[in-house]
Amino acid sequence: QVQLVESGGGLVQAGGSLRLSCAAASGQPFSSYAMGWFRQVPGKEREFVAGISLSGGIADYTDSVKGRFTISRDNARNTMYLQMSSLRPEDTAVYYCAAVFRPPTVGYLYRIFRQVHEYDYWGQGTQVTVSS
Repeated sequence: QVQLVESGGGLVQAGGSLRLSCAAASGQPFSSYAMGWFRQVPGKEREFVAGISLSGGIADYTDSVKGRFTISRDNARNTMYLQMSSLRPEDTAVYYCAAVFRPPTVGYLYRIFRQVHEYDYWGQGTQVTVSS
């Protein structure tokens, strides 16, 4: 089991930047969890934003954030990050970090998980508001 705590959300003007952090506490090595960032606005389904593989060597993004957001992880610090730049009002949402435990085998080392149902653990969310 892993506990996830997001931080770094807030209010920013369009064009600005924010860095979200997701701190993990678990009895298993952080490197055993594939990680992802999702976001949700009221009345809509939670959507995939970015995902990162067990080692951090592979990352993927939803099209709307490519070139603006960067996902990374520091396995030594048990922390994942989402650097968000060139923010737009449509990026306004509650952002959630998520984790799924997978053994570091060939089949999972480089895999990105993009679906909500693929993740077992979620943080409480952090609000990001981008004003125009």
